[in-house]
Amino acid sequence: MKLDVVTLFPDWFSWFAQQRHVRNAFERGHEMRMLDPRPHTPLSGGQVDDTPFGGGAGMVLRVDVMDAALRAFYDTDPAELRQSRRVIALIPGGRLLDDHYVDELAAEEDITLLCGRYEGFDERIVQHFCSDTLSVGRYVLSGGELAAMVVADAVLRKLPGSLGHEDSAVEESFSAALEGQPEYPHYTRPAEYRGWKVPDVLLSGHHAEIRTWRRMRSQERGAGGNALPPAAD
Repeated sequence: MKLDVVTLFPDWFSWFAQQRHVRNAFERGHEMRMLDPRPHTPLSGGQVDDTPFGGGAGMVLRVDVMDAALRAFYDTDPAELRQSRRVIALIPGGRLLDDHYVDELAAEEDITLLCGRYEGFDERIVQHFCSDTLSVGRYVLSGGELAAMVVADAVLRKLPGSLGHEDSAVEESFSAALEGQPEYPHYTRPAEYRGWKVPDVLLSGHHAEIRTWRRMRSQERGAGGNALPPAAD
């Protein structure tokens, strides 16, 4: 996979790129580039934004700036770029990120994430340059960089070899293996602590019973919404 992040703050991603599963993905040939549009702006003084038509607070990323930047990055008309790769605008009102969406993206070879800033994008960027929109939740961040890290983390960990165990990304929260339900509770040593005991079934060695218990707990969590998970029994 070649994952590009178009951002005014590429240095923000230095920490992210050092995470072990990200490094594992890189070692297996996957790539992640941080592309700064500012050096490619056709405007003087490195300007990338302007005041919104119709008035209002804040600044809006200009369509001509993004046109010039994407053209420089990919040597093609940005209006045609989405025919060859997923170009995704990270916006609060976009398609909500979920495990199914992550699976879609993990199957792609080429992805570009556009990070908004200030009041976001001139809508023509979204309409004419992007194949998709994406939101990490119905709230507002100061920019798309943190959202891009969330997307990149969720996608890269799905790629073979990124995680320490090949099954780590198979049976986890919201996966097909759990029928879209949250993951079941986990326990480790000590088996008893302050009178709080690990469920007996997990110590039994009966794998069929353990699978049944885990599936039941997963379904309970899915039905419980925001409720605090019940204590072990």
